[in-house]
Amino acid sequence: MRLLLVALRVSRAPPAPGGKRRGAALLGLPQPGHFALRRQFRTMDTGDKAQDLQSVVTGPGTGSAAAVAPVEVSPSAPAAATSQDTAAVPGLLPGETVVKEGKASIWFPSANEVFYNPVQEFNRDLTCAVLTEFARETLSLRGARVVVPGEKERVVVCLSDEKNGTKGEEASVPQEEEERKEACLRTASVGERCEEGLRVLEGLAASGLRSIRFALEVPGLKSVTANDCSAKAVALIARNTQHNGVSHLVQASQRDASMVMYEARGRNERYDVIDLDPYGSPSPFLDAAVQAVSEGGLLCVTCTDMAVMAGNNGETCYSKYGSVSIKSKYCHEMALRIILHSLDERANVYQRYVEPLLSVSVDFYIRVFVRVRTGQAKVKNSASKQALVYNCVGCGAFHLQRMGKSMCQGKHMKYSAATGPPVGVSCEHCGQRHQLGGPIWAEPIHNMEFVQKVLAAVSGNPSRFGTSKRIEGILSMITEELEDVPLYSTLDHLSSTLHCNTPSMLLFRSALLHAGYRVSLSHACKNAVKTDAPAGVLWDIMRCWEKNNPVKREKLSETSPSYRILSTEPVLQACFDIRADANPQSRKRHLTRFQENPQANWGPKARAKAGGGISTELEERRKQFQGKRKCQISDSSQLKSFPCKKFRKGTCTYGEKCCYSHTPEKSPSPGDAAEG
Repeated sequence: MRLLLVALRVSRAPPAPGGKRRGAALLGLPQPGHFALRRQFRTMDTGDKAQDLQSVVTGPGTGSAAAVAPVEVSPSAPAAATSQDTAAVPGLLPGETVVKEGKASIWFPSANEVFYNPVQEFNRDLTCAVLTEFARETLSLRGARVVVPGEKERVVVCLSDEKNGTKGEEASVPQEEEERKEACLRTASVGERCEEGLRVLEGLAASGLRSIRFALEVPGLKSVTANDCSAKAVALIARNTQHNGVSHLVQASQRDASMVMYEARGRNERYDVIDLDPYGSPSPFLDAAVQAVSEGGLLCVTCTDMAVMAGNNGETCYSKYGSVSIKSKYCHEMALRIILHSLDERANVYQRYVEPLLSVSVDFYIRVFVRVRTGQAKVKNSASKQALVYNCVGCGAFHLQRMGKSMCQGKHMKYSAATGPPVGVSCEHCGQRHQLGGPIWAEPIHNMEFVQKVLAAVSGNPSRFGTSKRIEGILSMITEELEDVPLYSTLDHLSSTLHCNTPSMLLFRSALLHAGYRVSLSHACKNAVKTDAPAGVLWDIMRCWEKNNPVKREKLSETSPSYRILSTEPVLQACFDIRADANPQSRKRHLTRFQENPQANWGPKARAKAGGGISTELEERRKQFQGKRKCQISDSSQLKSFPCKKFRKGTCTYGEKCCYSHTPEKSPSPGDAAEG
């Protein structure tokens, strides 16, 4: 056996040019040929499967990026590499695939040992776009300017001169001065280390894809720390870093993310950018993150625990974020405001506060980008930025109650407790009770000037990202939102409350504009109506619509919200003539705003675990509701296979006329969709 091992080591292929073997030897890592042959010999000796052998390897293999020519596969459907492919590709281990996203090429295990979700390509593209604009602003203050491949030079326009009609030599003077200033600045290019650049920390890096994309696509970086507590993940990060040729920028780290940030709390040790994209809730890392980010630094946070933040478990949401979530139609925007409240609350402990730059709710997660600043006087304003939410359980009308009150008295600010509540014991529209949620962030959740810069950069260089069209569509919608109006109503909920036909969005928006109120859509919900009109005006418009499209009043219960709302005559006489400004530009230009899921099982992936693989139970649960809208039951006789819920409770009054099964022996089916 020892002779066979010696023979295999002697017969291994010579090293690829570029000195990669020497670098691996200096780092104390095994040689690429040694790795592959040891694994092949171990396979012949024990007969283990390739994916089981990955747990034996403790160090990363290396290989020349120029010499590697692996077979690329789609990120959405990675396939395992064959043994012949592995032998032909230096550094690629058996059972691994090559995933390409952006400019990065990642070696990734087929087994679920290191987490990777192709759905979040939009998340990573948007983060690269935001980080580029943040680097542009920050480095301009440090005497450097960033250079993005494929980006055209920006033209400086003086709006005041255009309005006054002077577009001649006077308007060109500021532009020439700006060009001379930019010529004197040092340039920071993509893939180059910039001494004045940003220090970036990715606290939970997994495969290192995001950090490697930062190094390959974002200019003006000094260093990128890709940290993960998993030994397998860190070994994969080290290999992928060398494979993509960004070892001079990206450093792999195997530590607890919170400890890395707690040790970087010193003024000169803080990171300019901290990115947290955990599996589930980021709450355990927020306290350390608000301390470890530099003054005016960027904090990027992703939350995928939407069931908690959208109101299914309000008590759990309070334990994690210090806010009670409500199950309502505006739950996705409320989730954004909950995480912003939690960040600001934790930053206030250290005399710091947050300034939201961009907050998005897409797919199955939310993502926020905030600046963190320090200032004791500014922190005093935080109480007046938070609000409680009173939500009517009957008609869905909501009211906000600020937590604090601030007034300007000359050069000083006076702070006091807020007065309230803004609602009575019962809802003034339907007579139902209120739910109490929050506190939430009640200030604007976007910086429109910053969003406009990101949008201009993405639309001016559409080939830079694979999801540029979707980024442009969502950012365009955000620029159209009313930034000073928290939360929104939904048109389908207003109609369902009254049991009437749903008016078109153009008609309803036109009615609000004719009434003298502002209105916009929301990127968080397709049918959202964000307006400064009070709830009474919305119901007046719906009452006027119901008169033209009457409902059967005799079928309404006298205690139902619809009966009480329709029993009141409208004060406002709505006009439904369509206005030109009721149709937003993002809709006129047919931008990609709310894309449909491109494939099955589009959503959260299973948590990575040792040994890889996904349990059968989880796989079945993920597929349970796939295609449920495409396979609807059209024949009422088929409904007899589903048990009647009211019959089980003893409240069904339909008897034999009930469309559902009354067989008591039949166990409940997971497809229960309606009641008898």
